[in-house]
Amino acid sequence: MTLLLGLFDSGLGGLTVLRKVNQLYPHSPCLYLGDTARVPYGTRSPDEIRAIAAEVVRWLRWQGVGVLLMACNTSNALALDVAVAEAGVPVLGLIDSVASVISSDRVGVLATPATARSGAYRRAIHASRPDALVIEVGCPEFVPLIEAGHRFSPELRRAALAYIAPLLAAAVDTVVLGCTHYPLLRPLLTELLPAGVVLVDPAEAAAERLGPLLGSLGEAPEVERQGESVVPAVQRSRLCVTGCPDSFATGAEDWLGHRPSVERVELRSTAGAF
Repeated sequence: MTLLLGLFDSGLGGLTVLRKVNQLYPHSPCLYLGDTARVPYGTRSPDEIRAIAAEVVRWLRWQGVGVLLMACNTSNALALDVAVAEAGVPVLGLIDSVASVISSDRVGVLATPATARSGAYRRAIHASRPDALVIEVGCPEFVPLIEAGHRFSPELRRAALAYIAPLLAAAVDTVVLGCTHYPLLRPLLTELLPAGVVLVDPAEAAAERLGPLLGSLGEAPEVERQGESVVPAVQRSRLCVTGCPDSFATGAEDWLGHRPSVERVELRSTAGAF
């Protein structure tokens, strides 16, 4: 039986991961939870993030997921151990995935404030490249502006210029997009950063690692399933949110290329316990 892949994020950002997974694994059904009632995670305290992660992962476990992909850097940075304890299935994170493919010794990381404060990217990169310079910058304005559809606004451009200033000063040659919302800013960041700076999307590294993990769990490799019929991504991906389904569906159109069907689910503490 094909395993159900579970993914979660605070909002739209994790759809960058879902899109990549759908491209690489066209036979795998996916369940995505956007915790939009509590977006953004990146300005919350570590205790809040850990409590939220436990609740979200328990819900995904109850839905019968066979593998959990943490499509949220903030939760990955502060609550990976919580997810592993609650999931009951293998858990794949973004941060270790991208650290394993970094080949530079001058690395900038653009992330949410909570992820940047945690130092998770620096630790992960130093595990394989102990002498690397890693500059982590918290970007509090990015997620609210992206979620509100202001990707081309003067406010976002001004924020981006401020956030990349320390990276320019450190002459980094690689910049990790350390929040799943940030790949949508690739055109802007490419324009603002010097030519030759490499932008790294953790979603790509995590999606590549998913294949061997699925193989270890008995799933046939995609190369061996090319003769099987493929269900379109819009039909094999179930999208759920804790906030407004209609606004999420409208926002998701930009990310997925179609307007998805979205259902609302109720988690215990979304009414304001945090």
